[in-house]
Amino acid sequence: MERLEEKMKNETTAKKKIRNTDRLLWAGDTGSKGIVLDITEKVLQRLDAGTRIKSIMSLEGATLRIGKKSWDLNRKRNVYLIAAGKAANAMAMAVDEILGDRLTRGFAVVKIAEPEDVYRNTEVFVGGHPIPNEEGLRACGIILDTVDRAGPEDLFITLMSGGSSALLSCPISGITLEDEKKTTDIMLKSGAGIMEINAIRRHISQMNGGNLAKRIRAAGAEMIGFSIFDVVGYEKTGDIGVPYPNLTGTPIGADDTTLEDARRVIRDYNVADRLPKSVVDYLMNCGPEGETVKAFPEFTYFALNSLPDSCCYAKEAAEEMGLRAVILTSFLEGESRDAGTMFASIAREIQTYGNPVPPPCVIISAGETTTKIGPESTVSGHGGPGQELTAAFAIAAEKAPGACMLSIDSEGTDGTSPAAGGITDSTSYRRAREKGIDLHEALRTHGCYEALSSIDGAVLTGNTGTNVCDFNLMYVPEIRREKGEQNE
Repeated sequence: MERLEEKMKNETTAKKKIRNTDRLLWAGDTGSKGIVLDITEKVLQRLDAGTRIKSIMSLEGATLRIGKKSWDLNRKRNVYLIAAGKAANAMAMAVDEILGDRLTRGFAVVKIAEPEDVYRNTEVFVGGHPIPNEEGLRACGIILDTVDRAGPEDLFITLMSGGSSALLSCPISGITLEDEKKTTDIMLKSGAGIMEINAIRRHISQMNGGNLAKRIRAAGAEMIGFSIFDVVGYEKTGDIGVPYPNLTGTPIGADDTTLEDARRVIRDYNVADRLPKSVVDYLMNCGPEGETVKAFPEFTYFALNSLPDSCCYAKEAAEEMGLRAVILTSFLEGESRDAGTMFASIAREIQTYGNPVPPPCVIISAGETTTKIGPESTVSGHGGPGQELTAAFAIAAEKAPGACMLSIDSEGTDGTSPAAGGITDSTSYRRAREKGIDLHEALRTHGCYEALSSIDGAVLTGNTGTNVCDFNLMYVPEIRREKGEQNE
């Protein structure tokens, strides 16, 4: 296990994950920004799912090896690949490359199709996320038709990451795509957590909540599943070459939510009168036959990433730079702007009293903060939780000289914007005012992408190859004189 981890740690790709590093370092506290961006780049490189798959998977003749397990592909009539999610590009390309002509047919449903992506035997569909679209529905029809034609001599290699619930949109009979789109939009704006939203989506889908695995099992085929855990609560991954027992969530794993959970979410967030009638009627009146599957012991699963991994890798990278590093939490949830204000207060505590660790230091966290957009809200632009967190940090961090905060959605797109998230420091609020940009107004109207872009604070990555929710990193230096420290 140690050799495997060391191999993945030292293996780098030619392509940088953060595409606009130079631009981000044009203004502000470039010293602090540079430290934060350097650590984040190292974290994203180590999390790349394509690299992680290649570290444990190989094809030797007709023998497929994954970790210490092997399969004789001469005993298989067909080998299919099904990938979906925000990290599906990297995952699908890795397996497609390894299998080569042994792959009968592959399907990848992605959020963003990058021009440089290369596949040999895999068809690519651009689904909708966070709101489902027609292309995702079309992909599901083709995939389910392939599954239904399969038999006991067929093998499905399935690759799932966060976002598959939206990308693999295929509602049950009686519920339309428009119903599912409206349901997703309403729930995302309700303030509900992702697991609460999934409790509803999984129970109205032909694919999600393990329903794809259920269909593969019904065909009598074998399945090998790879997954990235993109929800709060999973422990750090260990040896990724060892099969993972009792995988839950996604279309290929057992569902850990219930019909009653879905009903409770509708009641708790008071959305029954806003959700489509077809969805509410089905969930409230469905019997046990509508419950999702709770176990698939016959299938083999591998876990590639989980949310705490990003924190652990960041701590290692910071300590290698000679910095003190504290993992504050990998359970960060709640309103994004409130979290940003909280981090600024922690920076002041560190600089003033040395708690919880003296400066210079790095404070690391991960989780999934949310932004509530009520029906009465005015939306003037684009943005997402990471950008709102860093905008709020900027406002409160003027009193923490040199402090710098980065918050990104690790898969590469934050909310409705093309940015992965934001990065601000103790000079950002002043620089915004000098340009006539009101960060308070940007937060009120959920237009932080445009505001941060104007002060070189929007982080751009494109697809990162991973998907472990939000990654947050704060660097806090010792209090110093600002003269000569700024690059305007």
